[in-house]
Amino acid sequence: MSRYSIFNRNLLKIKPLAKRIHDLDISSVMGLERKINSRLIPGFKDVAMGIVRAKNKGTPIIMMIGAHVIRSGVQRYIIDLMERGFISCLAMNGAGIIHDFELALIGATTESVARYIKEGQFGLWEETGQINKYINYGYKNNLGIGESVGRAIHNGKFPYKEISLLAAGFRLKVPVTVHVGIGYDIIHEHPNCNGAATGTGSYRDFLIFTKIVEKLEGGVVMNFGSAVMAPEVFLKALSMARNIAYQKEEKIKHFDTLVCDLYKLPGNFRNEPAKDKSSYYFRPWKTMLVRTVADGGRSFYVKGKHAETIPALWTAINEAEKKF
Repeated sequence: MSRYSIFNRNLLKIKPLAKRIHDLDISSVMGLERKINSRLIPGFKDVAMGIVRAKNKGTPIIMMIGAHVIRSGVQRYIIDLMERGFISCLAMNGAGIIHDFELALIGATTESVARYIKEGQFGLWEETGQINKYINYGYKNNLGIGESVGRAIHNGKFPYKEISLLAAGFRLKVPVTVHVGIGYDIIHEHPNCNGAATGTGSYRDFLIFTKIVEKLEGGVVMNFGSAVMAPEVFLKALSMARNIAYQKEEKIKHFDTLVCDLYKLPGNFRNEPAKDKSSYYFRPWKTMLVRTVADGGRSFYVKGKHAETIPALWTAINEAEKKF
């Protein structure tokens, strides 16, 4: 037995989402007709050609996203790319499934941390806690978190499921992998959160992701707005995949990486920043734009908001497709 006592979650007061003030609603999800910033399209031309080439070869096209991507309202662009075979794996963090779930269920998401943390209500909403139920189901049925939550949204009574990335992945058989840090997400506050289920489900997703990376030669990996999860998960998965490839005298070195973020990088971003610079700790730069492609890959960086970069990438892919 442990010498330490633990917090009693059963004493928590959990309120319905109807009593929460939401910062975002369904109107933020933009359609394909949305005007985009054409200024950014040239930055995507080369990587878009690589994406179309990878699709034609049947090599992986991996998109990794932070939760703010979902909050930026670009779901229809991403789902269209999934439907057309331009995304073969979508990876997100634990916050991503929360925004995706809430938007699909009530057409709104995002609470004010500053408002609700004062009264100890931040994250403690009844309906959102249902996500744990789906994760626990997946634990009992050998499903990863992405598949179990996507299955629930796709099959359940969710009025806005058509904009759910998780439901689209389940419908299209495109793996959506969820990479969780225990204690990071509001659903970990709830009494029905099972740490073993969450850890097992997320680790299964990591192994699914790594299996896809095994075939990455000639493919593409994209990172939109994930400063820690994407570069760290990709780094470990690539090391594991290369370990197996090395034993078979094979290589995983010719692939493209794309990072889209708000960080201002210099023109020579393909060189690693010095250790005495704060930019050294911006993991997408040194990990995804330099180290993992050092043996023959290509890397690209586009600075911009997700509401601009993802539509611009979508447009560039459409143009590149016409040339094949």
